[in-house]
Amino acid sequence: MDGLIETITALDNPSVVGLDPTLALVPPQFLEKAKQQQSQYPHEIMDHSKLVTQAYVLFNEAVMKGIAGIVPAVKPQIAMYEAFGEAGIQAYIDTCARAQDLGFYVLGDIKRGDIGSTASAYAAHLSGVEGVTQSSSWHEDAITVNPYLGSDGIDPFVTASIHHHKDIFVLVRTSNPSSGEIQELTTADGRLVYECVADLVSVWGESSIGEYGYSRVGAVVGATHPQAGRALRERMPHTFFLIPGYGAQGGSAQDVAAMFDDQGSGALVNSSRGIIGSWRKHVEYNPSMTFDEVFALVERSSRDAALEMRDGLRSALLQR
Repeated sequence: MDGLIETITALDNPSVVGLDPTLALVPPQFLEKAKQQQSQYPHEIMDHSKLVTQAYVLFNEAVMKGIAGIVPAVKPQIAMYEAFGEAGIQAYIDTCARAQDLGFYVLGDIKRGDIGSTASAYAAHLSGVEGVTQSSSWHEDAITVNPYLGSDGIDPFVTASIHHHKDIFVLVRTSNPSSGEIQELTTADGRLVYECVADLVSVWGESSIGEYGYSRVGAVVGATHPQAGRALRERMPHTFFLIPGYGAQGGSAQDVAAMFDDQGSGALVNSSRGIIGSWRKHVEYNPSMTFDEVFALVERSSRDAALEMRDGLRSALLQR
């Protein structure tokens, strides 16, 4: 987490871009390019899953080239890739590896969580497989985890993060509309469920507080719940926040500003569609453009959208 904070400080930009491609968000020229590349290997059977996921990798490359040097981190959502099976998993790994090559902090949005033995296997995202590999093959610096099974489902991730210099972000107060069905239930001692989870996250992170006062165990706190976010910031002074729900989901820069600490640190704000889908609003786009033209357009529009988000967050933090 110290390294993430230093990168955020160097770029003066607490934002992360979600690499969550769908066919609706990827210009068709990327799929055509993937077909051309596969046609170079006529002995292989034309696999639509491979075509789509290769298009995703090409698209992610354009986005990342656009935001490199502006945004400190990217957050690939593994579900968008896993849906395609083996080809999708490889595309996810390729995207994460390329992101690290470009200098990004890579936050794998995998939301894993299970009983202790299975959690230990999932923790290989951070550690690799004991006795088989010396490091993880997933190319992630951090992952998101689900705390529903309690401490024994989280401890393996905490241990892996400490031993392998990685981070985890635990779901606490999520941005989805129905989150309150569980997270806002009142417990026997009067706390809400998400407040109970927040207190556990603080405990889970006690042994790994770094130079800047934040532990390796972060929290996912949605931008769509600004009042809860403000209260959680006070409740969790040593917990770094990952804040989804900005932009397309309705969260504003003003909503998230209060979730930062007094020094304007302690949080990373995610935007996915608002950045990677920005090419669709660009006046230059038309279906007859070549692949190279569209690649450059995605690169440029992603950069412009990332700069706009950065400046909006900067302004909101200054106005607090």
